[in-house]
Amino acid sequence: MTPGSNIPLAVARVTVDVAAPVRLDVSGLLLTADGKVRSDDDFIFYNQPSGPGVTYRSGGGGTPDAITVDTTAVPPGIEKIVVTASPDAAGQTFQGIEPTATVREADTGSVLATFTPPRLGTETALVVVEIYLRGGQWKARAVGQGYADGLAGIATDFGVTVEEPAPAPVAPPQPAVPPRPLTPPPPAPPAPVAQSPAAPPVPPAPPAPPAAPAPGTGKVNLDKGRVSLQKNQTVSLVKGGRPLLARVKMGLGWEPAYRGADIDLDASVIAYGPQRNHIDSCYFGKLTILNGAVKHSGDNLTGEGAGDDEVIVVDLGRLPQEVTGLVFTVNSFSGQKFTDVAKAYCRLVDATTEEELVRFDLTNAEAQTGVLMAKLIRQFTGEWEMTAMGDFVKARTVRNMVKPAAQAL
Repeated sequence: MTPGSNIPLAVARVTVDVAAPVRLDVSGLLLTADGKVRSDDDFIFYNQPSGPGVTYRSGGGGTPDAITVDTTAVPPGIEKIVVTASPDAAGQTFQGIEPTATVREADTGSVLATFTPPRLGTETALVVVEIYLRGGQWKARAVGQGYADGLAGIATDFGVTVEEPAPAPVAPPQPAVPPRPLTPPPPAPPAPVAQSPAAPPVPPAPPAPPAAPAPGTGKVNLDKGRVSLQKNQTVSLVKGGRPLLARVKMGLGWEPAYRGADIDLDASVIAYGPQRNHIDSCYFGKLTILNGAVKHSGDNLTGEGAGDDEVIVVDLGRLPQEVTGLVFTVNSFSGQKFTDVAKAYCRLVDATTEEELVRFDLTNAEAQTGVLMAKLIRQFTGEWEMTAMGDFVKARTVRNMVKPAAQAL
């Protein structure tokens, strides 16, 4: 197909997948005659994978993401479903990337048409194809319209509410200072001491008693067994006489408050480098990152049931050296606030022995849609430290958690 061309659809169910040399995020929007969504529920993507007549399928990085349209289930008033694509890497453009959309029969996989948008450059998102109703007949049209402001630009153009982190207040200009590394530098060698005439020895002063850490602060270790952390408290993930931990599981759980309605929260982990640079994110739509060193258990849509609602397994020994920080987050894409949640917690478990090592119960909630639960920081010695966070932010998707999580490292 060429831009603007169309084909009639002889089948009721079609799938559109978009392939490229890099990982793409694919989504679909259900539009009315005025070219707008009826509500945010008409935006179908990795964090909201199903809607009336339209579903999203993640390729998991091995195959292309896809949108399936069942034209018999599309509600009255919806005249068009647009299929969009954007590179998964933040800020990456389509320069040098040739995405190809393939329209298939959903039930047999037979190819109906293909389309490769021409002459792409600085675009960071595309409306690739559209499935539309004209004169009682469903058709597919090649579009290839580019946007320079990413998927958020497309979503906003079609009427979806996109929440962005509030801009930080403008501070007076300061001299440029490089970001604080996540790992401390190795200690500098001691400076040579000038020789001086010997002096009589001075009796040593009596040692001062050790200062007790203030409540909610300070560092503890695992020598005395499981640790219950308070907000901002840190635990060193070492135990006397034992080797460093190899594989851990972070379990996150919640319950609806006061016997309320089901609440769909999404747990994720965001990986950072030594300059707080975002490396990758593991969440419901991307269950494995960093060559399998981090794996997600999948989405829990209600929060019901005892025990962990979602689990993220981290193989600390297989993490690339460039990964020096992990931030574990929970967010509510549906917009429900954490004041509607009871018993939110996270717990760290030794994946080899299933022994619970650390637990952090979040007792005081705020009326926000995201929370930074905990962070793991790699130390210069190679060991890891976990710090309880409990910081609430305005963020409904993992993408909107990346910036505030980096600032909190």
